[in-house]
Amino acid sequence: MNGQQRKDIKPGLEVDIVLKKDQRTGNLTRGIVKDLLTKSHSHPHGIKVRLEDGQVGRVKQIHG
Repeated sequence: MNGQQRKDIKPGLEVDIVLKKDQRTGNLTRGIVKDLLTKSHSHPHGIKVRLEDGQVGRVKQIHG
């Protein structure tokens, strides 16, 4: 799953996100979802989430 649908992402899932500072390089950061920040049902660049360690980015890959 690619992280563009809000219904696919729940707190506690392990995901790969792209942080704002990594958007140019596409470097991925892995972590556990704490909060969903995107309110719409979908987003073409990925749903924005906050990880348990406080980092914020858009979901690119779901592992849970």
